[in-house]
Amino acid sequence: MEAPAAARPTPAAKPAPATKPAAAAAKPAAAAAKSAATAAAAPSMRPVTARQWIATSIIVALAIVGLATIVVAIARWFVGLEPVAAFMQQYSGTYDLPEGAPVGLPPWLNWSHFFNSLLIVLIIRSGLQVRYERKPAAYWTPKRGGKKTSLSVWLHTSLDVLWVVNGLVFVVLLFATGQWMRIVPTSLEVFPHAISAGLQYVSLDWPTEHGWVNYNALQQLAYFTTVFVAAPLAIITGIRMSRWWPQGKAGLDRAFPVEWARAVHFPVMLYFVVFIVTHVLLVLTTGALRNLNHMYAAREADDWLGFAFFAGSLLVIAAAWFAARPSLLVPIAQRFGTVSSR
Repeated sequence: MEAPAAARPTPAAKPAPATKPAAAAAKPAAAAAKSAATAAAAPSMRPVTARQWIATSIIVALAIVGLATIVVAIARWFVGLEPVAAFMQQYSGTYDLPEGAPVGLPPWLNWSHFFNSLLIVLIIRSGLQVRYERKPAAYWTPKRGGKKTSLSVWLHTSLDVLWVVNGLVFVVLLFATGQWMRIVPTSLEVFPHAISAGLQYVSLDWPTEHGWVNYNALQQLAYFTTVFVAAPLAIITGIRMSRWWPQGKAGLDRAFPVEWARAVHFPVMLYFVVFIVTHVLLVLTTGALRNLNHMYAAREADDWLGFAFFAGSLLVIAAAWFAARPSLLVPIAQRFGTVSSR
């Protein structure tokens, strides 16, 4: 006998197929719509044309000339004030060196100057490559084992070693021959004389050059800062970031954090760039032939010999710049370690 319908058990309803919530399904569509709207609103990225580069360069050059003109005009007005003129008359920009100070530049200093120029240019080049390199062309591992580094880091470190050696030889000879008196301040008068020399430069009434006998006070401070402040800072911070820093020394790491080294090392490099540009500009605009004879021919003359040596040094530096590429560096690096592609 069939049971009543009310008492008959009803079969369990099959669960509906799982579906994504409407909000979840709408998210990809909303994201796609937002992306499309952003792409439509953003201007298309087109490569900068040569005409745009030229136009930008002209605008920047005009802005620099305009700013320089304003600065010079203000400086000339300032030095024309009676108290300032009296100050500059009292402090000409150059003070007397100690008795017995050497006159002239010896040949060893010329050679050291050339090697320093060559190495510092290559160090700046390789340092920028290390800083912005994303995928190294090759890697180098020391023969005796150690941390693998990129070929660019190996080049930068190797150049640093040569630069330090050249600098140590320079400093030793500097004090052995008395040449230190030319670049190390020996009187507090260096500061007012440096201010006077700076005002003369900015007002384009440049101080009289006697580089064969004595630098002006501003030059002396610049050379002293470069040799005895910037160079040691570059060396110390470079060692902190290199594989030569002692490993596993927690106390030493806390005393000199690597973040401090990175924060100082790059600005020091920028200082060297500014110094080099300013130095070359002043050499060429304050009696180029005489200055180049001093720096490259170790002689007091106005002929073209120093310029010829200078031109030759530029060719050597340019050749070294283009030679510092993986195809030529790998055979050299393999003499000191193992070079691999990864």
